[in-house]
Amino acid sequence: MDQKNGSSFTGFILLGFSDRPQLELVLFMVLFIFYIFTLLGNTTIIVLSQLDPHLHTPMYFFLSNLSFLDLCYTTSIVPQLLVNLSGTDKSISYAGCVVQLYMALGLGGTECILLGVMAFDRYAAVCRPLHYTVIMYPRFCALMASASWLAGFVNSLLQTVLIFLLPLCGRNKLDHFFCEVPPLLKLACVDTTVNESELFFVSVIILLVPVALILVSYGRIVRAVLRIKSAAGQRKAFGTCGSHLIVVSLFYGTAIYAYLQPSNNYSQDQGKFIALFYTIITPMINPLIYTLRNKNVKGAVKKVLWKDDVST
Repeated sequence: MDQKNGSSFTGFILLGFSDRPQLELVLFMVLFIFYIFTLLGNTTIIVLSQLDPHLHTPMYFFLSNLSFLDLCYTTSIVPQLLVNLSGTDKSISYAGCVVQLYMALGLGGTECILLGVMAFDRYAAVCRPLHYTVIMYPRFCALMASASWLAGFVNSLLQTVLIFLLPLCGRNKLDHFFCEVPPLLKLACVDTTVNESELFFVSVIILLVPVALILVSYGRIVRAVLRIKSAAGQRKAFGTCGSHLIVVSLFYGTAIYAYLQPSNNYSQDQGKFIALFYTIITPMINPLIYTLRNKNVKGAVKKVLWKDDVST
């Protein structure tokens, strides 16, 4: 990178919530607890999906992918945030910022696409039950998951390169708690209209296209469920799909706010708190939303615990 950026040696200062010092200790405690629950909840889903043969289905294959993704996503952001909240050192190295942006963008983009893939899986399960195993065969599921990861990280590479090619002219105070595109654009000392237009275009593809596919899928799912005569069958179908819709609403709603509004309307303070939702809170509550009323997961937990009791 060009040395005149002025950040090649000193790195960046993550201002985060330093303007609210009384809030930093509270945030540290809350986010530390949230991070522990995120690690425990998502690791539990991954382990159970591997151990219980009843969970060797496309739904839990994608769910374990989502859990692994959430683990990586929060870990790329939260440890650095906790360090910054716990002391006076708010710095992050230039290389660290590049890696954090690349990982956060890649994992966030992958989650956007993966949630769309999961909606298609639910559509196939509810609307094409007799052909479900033919449609969602293991190799096809693996290909869709791989394509989600590849698309997310290819886009991330493009965005990261474009961002760090911009001259910063010595500016290194980032008004955010992690390296993210909108606040990084504000550091540039040149006109960023082209970058903002490109980011908006890509965000429409990554965010709005999956949302449109999800809405179409769930529109068909609702019609199919309403044709089910059994009230128990309707509750089961809506229960399975409802958890996915809650996750979709939380994740896409906050991400769309951050990336699909004009830069002159972007509030840095609001952006920080909104970012807490899609980087920390949503990954923590995903395991609860998906498993709280899920009989299969509860049964898998009992089996694992029962095996442990027997072995002792």
